[in-house]
Amino acid sequence: LVQLVESGGGSVQAGGSLRLSCAASGYTRSIYSMGWFRQAPGKEREGVATIETISSDGVTSYADSVKGRFTISQDNAKNTLYLQMNSLKPEDTGMYYCAADPRPGFRYWRDTTFTYWGQGTQVTVSS
Repeated sequence: LVQLVESGGGSVQAGGSLRLSCAASGYTRSIYSMGWFRQAPGKEREGVATIETISSDGVTSYADSVKGRFTISQDNAKNTLYLQMNSLKPEDTGMYYCAADPRPGFRYWRDTTFTYWGQGTQVTVSS
């Protein structure tokens, strides 16, 4: 089993930045891909960015809405996943979730079928 704990959410004004962190514990050696997802009130959960964590320089993918503004990265030594969010917009508001999956094969940002999920951290962007 893998446990995921997110942190770093908060309230910022449009144009601001936040960095989310996701600490993984448990059988982390089994993880092949990790990702960030978000859910706004009244909307379905959607993918934001994913990364192939099985390698130190893994493939990444981004939703079109965040490309060029968000960066997903990993620190394997710390078993931690990050999401650097710049130029935040009000439409980025939502609960942000970290997820991990052990299945081989890179999972792109549209794939919401990850196996392990964190509890989420709230991001609120005001105009």
